[in-house]
Amino acid sequence: MTMHRTAFAAVAIALASALFFTATYVLNRAMASAGGHWAWSAALRYLLTLPMLALVMPWQGGLAPVWRALRAHPWIWLAWSGIGFALFCVCLTWAAAFAPSWLVAGTFQLTVIAGMLLAPLLYRDARSRLPRRALALGGVIVLGVAIMQAGHFHGRLNADAWLALASVTVAAFLYPLGNRAILLHLERSGEDLNAAQRVFGMTLASQPFWWLVAAYAGSVAGAPAPMQVLLAAGVALFAGTIATILFFQATGMVRNDPAALGAVEAMQAAELLFSTALGVAFLGEHAPSGSAAAGAVLVVLGIVGLGLLVGRDSAGDRRATQTLRTDRGA
Repeated sequence: MTMHRTAFAAVAIALASALFFTATYVLNRAMASAGGHWAWSAALRYLLTLPMLALVMPWQGGLAPVWRALRAHPWIWLAWSGIGFALFCVCLTWAAAFAPSWLVAGTFQLTVIAGMLLAPLLYRDARSRLPRRALALGGVIVLGVAIMQAGHFHGRLNADAWLALASVTVAAFLYPLGNRAILLHLERSGEDLNAAQRVFGMTLASQPFWWLVAAYAGSVAGAPAPMQVLLAAGVALFAGTIATILFFQATGMVRNDPAALGAVEAMQAAELLFSTALGVAFLGEHAPSGSAAAGAVLVVLGIVGLGLLVGRDSAGDRRATQTLRTDRGA
């Protein structure tokens, strides 16, 4: 396969990955709209993701290295998985009850700058520096999110709206915090796990939290409805398994090609477009209009620009490419 064909294929795979990642927002909203308790939606997602990922792990580096890493440092995995997977998912799922899927998807795109802002807290080397151009593009995304939120709520955010915005924003920071902390731990310990193995390891390490969340859900809402279990299984399959593997495949194909890697990163902007289309088609949501639509356009433009810039700077750098992969998945 020629370089151009490889790049085209990688971008197409990344676009498919964005479509499957969109299941998180659309199906979470569907469960909330149908009256499903948020705690069941969150817990079922990761309880069901674990066996699905286990089935594909023999083709993604195997289970044995993951078991060794977790046995060697169980408390580190437990702590950061609880932050990067459990608390992140609880915040994101809870917010689905208060905002349409496109608004949650657009707000969660703040995660693309969260990693940069967290860098000085996590790293003690060149990675701790804040890239000015990337932060400028991040500012465009933040502005777009603010305009989207104000436009959708007509400039009058009630208490629930503010809580939903805060919840998604917190989730946008918790996800890269937990994932990058695990990656940094692996660097220091010398343990070599690929991206899929890290996702499986964090999914496994977060299971105690999910059983606690499930116990809480059962105590306040009873058993989940069959449809909620089915929709949660859809999130686990589409976002937690298929989308994750597709994204890893796409970045791996073009990890040394700056332009192509940037284009692959930029494809995550399509999540906002997909969530809008699917929310309107299947959930009866109203598409963003007026200033909300303008904000959505700013978010998309900011993500595309940031993806191209970050992809160019990360290409050929194994550690930087690993970080890109760490910020996506599950």
